[in-house]
Formats: sequence, C-alpha cells, structure tokens
Amino acid sequence: MSKAKVLVVGSNATQIEVQGGKWGPTGNYLNETVVPVMALIRATYDVQLATPDGTKPHMDKASDSAMHFGGDTAAYSRARSFWTDDPVMNQVLPLGAVIEKGLDDYAGVFVPGGQAPVVDLMQDPQMGEILRHFHGRAKPTALLCHGPIALVSAMPRAREFRAALIAGDESSAKELAEGWPYVGYRMTIFSASEEKWVEKEILHGKMYFTMPQALSAAGGDVATAKRDFEPHVIVDRELITGQNPRSDHSVGEALVKALDETNSQRRPNVATHA
Repeated sequence: MSKAKVLVVGSNATQIEVQGGKWGPTGNYLNETVVPVMALIRATYDVQLATPDGTKPHMDKASDSAMHFGGDTAAYSRARSFWTDDPVMNQVLPLGAVIEKGLDDYAGVFVPGGQAPVVDLMQDPQMGEILRHFHGRAKPTALLCHGPIALVSAMPRAREFRAALIAGDESSAKELAEGWPYVGYRMTIFSASEEKWVEKEILHGKMYFTMPQALSAAGGDVATAKRDFEPHVIVDRELITGQNPRSDHSVGEALVKALDETNSQRRPNVATHA
C-alpha cells in the first residue's frame, strides 16, 4: 500500500542560452531523475511526473552513460529502461493540470537537474505556485544539481529576476527578488567551478550567470562542497538540496527520510482501550 504521493517536476527544455547569442544542448539528467524516483518507489511512495507542457522531459545526452552510475553498467541499464519504459516516466501531466486537480494530494515535491530547469522552471509561474504551496505547508521539497534554480520561480518577479542576471545587472536582480519565500534558507546547487567543465565539454560556450550567484542574489545562504563533484546535500527545514550528479543517492535518501518523518507526525493517533 502506498504511503503517499510525491510530485516530480521535470523540464521541457532542450537548449540553453550561452553568451554570444548561441545555444547549447540540455535536458534532465538520467541519474538525477531516476535514482531519487526509484528510491521513492522502493519506499512505497507513488510518483507523479509533471512538466510545464505535459510532455516527457528530454534526457540530456551527457547523462546517458554508465559513468554517472559509478561505472556500474547493470545499474545504468536499469535506469535507462526505467526512463524509457516505466509508466511513471511516460504518464506525464502538465503543471496546470496538477494544480487544478489539487496540490494537497501530494506529500512532497522533487525537481531533478541537468541544466534544463535554468531555462524554463526557473521562471515558470506554475512552478512558483507549486513551490509556494509546499513551502507554506512545510512539505518536503527536494531539488538536485541545477534543480534548485527552480526555487527562483517562487518569487513574484521571477522572469524579471532571470532577465536581470542575463543582462549582468545583479543589483537589479537583488531588488527584483523581494518576496522570495526562501530568503535565509541554507542551500546548495551546482557550483561555479563545476559549471566550467560543462561549459567547456558540453556547451562550448559560457553561461550568463552561475547557479550560486543566482541563488545568493535571491537571498539564499548558499554553500558548495570544497571538492568538485563530491556528494553534498543540505537540509534546512522542509528544503533539501543536492549539489551535483553524485548527490543523487543522498538526495533520494534525505527525501524519503523527510517524507517518512512528516507522514509519521501527521498520522492521527489511535487511542486503545483495555
């Protein structure tokens, strides 16, 4: 029997802007999506995948490798099959439909990475509505790698905030961040030094802003690990953030733990009488 239902929000982006008016390939990362989702399912949580337009997320080709599974080809094959064939990954709802049906049905929310969320989820008003719902009710909210950039959408002027960062106007971005519900939260995200590898090897161009720069300008208390590509997870109140692809298992474990604790606290006590 299912303990509860968890919402997983993916991106629909397939390209991302880089400096010079160019675009690089992007998508959601295979391991960052599948590893936490499979952890939820093993813990007997139901999962509903949703995206802005209701179509299946695009897999970032850079993630389609056993390298992201510690070289374990069997684990990679299971993950690839899950992404391709499992009903969870193929019965996708639009964010609008999820909101219309009712967010109270969900015990928590998870946003995987890959750079794609920087393009759409970061400035999607429906993503913002979803996050504000979970924040207001202190429901577990987990985001991984570039996924935490979606937190920006919870501010009233997310689109303008993003545009200011692209324009290099960080001062205006800080002003536009007024009303962000995660001000002062401790959090992590893909580091600026880790991003340099992606820019060189995948995008072949430089991004307009770094992820820590964006969340710091919004008002977050951002910290990244001393060593690149080492697992790093920060939990602050309902918020769970993981820094990079290698944080996939840790984020899944932290989310399951938070959900179990929340469900236990909310389960009504049943009095017994002799």
